Amino acid sequence: MKPINLYSDTQTLPTEEMLDAIRAAELGDDTYGKDPTVKRFEEMAAALMGKEAAMLVLSGTMGNLVALMCHGRPGDEVLIDPTSHLYAHEGGGFANVAGLSPMPVPSHKGMMDPGELAAAIRKKNLHCPVPRLLCLENTHNRSGGRVVPLALHRELCAVARDHGLRIHLDGARILNASVASGVPASAYAEDVDTLMFCLSKGLCCPLGSVLVGSREFIDGANFARRRIGGGMWQAGIIAATGIVALETMVDRLADDHANASYLAKHLCRIDGLDVDLETVETNMVNVDLVGPGLDTARIVPIWQEYGVEVSARPPSQVRLIPTHDHDRTVIDEALDRIRMAMDSLVG
Repeated sequence: MKPINLYSDTQTLPTEEMLDAIRAAELGDDTYGKDPTVKRFEEMAAALMGKEAAMLVLSGTMGNLVALMCHGRPGDEVLIDPTSHLYAHEGGGFANVAGLSPMPVPSHKGMMDPGELAAAIRKKNLHCPVPRLLCLENTHNRSGGRVVPLALHRELCAVARDHGLRIHLDGARILNASVASGVPASAYAEDVDTLMFCLSKGLCCPLGSVLVGSREFIDGANFARRRIGGGMWQAGIIAATGIVALETMVDRLADDHANASYLAKHLCRIDGLDVDLETVETNMVNVDLVGPGLDTARIVPIWQEYGVEVSARPPSQVRLIPTHDHDRTVIDEALDRIRMAMDSLVG
């Protein structure tokens, strides 16, 4: 039985067109700005987001870290959602490497409140860190891939600007947000200083992310990337897949969203499982384990036995993400296996 991997959209494999592009890529030394394929890709990425410049990085975590290193000085304060990926799942790099002090601003199912944000911004005080930066996330991973609406995004940015803060958007899945909402990604980028988005998730590239911003900022970010070991030589083999992704893979994200919605609706019909359908807006499905004695420690291994790989969110939630690798037939097969796995618990 071949496993069905719904663990994450990071599990996607490059398409044949991407592999062909890698073989055909014109290469140079990107460390010195002489890789023509990287240059072409970065120009495409900057134009897509409506920014002056872009820089290819190895991962979303690296892109976020480089941005924070350049936005603040050690000891400065960053206002950040404690459930965000940048705060909770990037190894504490904002503190350990960038030297920034966090001021947690909670979100509510992924939505930060402008009033709560304003209340959390300190006035300058000799005894306190200097507020320097607001970090946002869209789509919001922990809440199940929810899209932060453009109107709310702009309200939050306006609060930050009124208090003299810089703004970075972790847009790892901003193209999912754009496809789901019908709002161009550049509209979200317009109100922020910098934005990072990933190539290696639903877009199916084998690795890579992009940081966009002003030309002056990206020039400084290039030095910061080098400082943390992110300088690359013949990086056109990565950029080539990114070009294919931006040309062919963005619109098809809607298929992932449709499969996630279908998956969520059918999972709700299985005893012991529940999904808040209002939160299924893009490609993620958070499933709550609601039966007696059901938790991730028990359920995840059983689902694995039946050939379905998912991400555990202890103590009682799992996450499923359909991707380019899953058509509706595969989704139906995954549902059948999950039903059998759940039935086995009471059989």
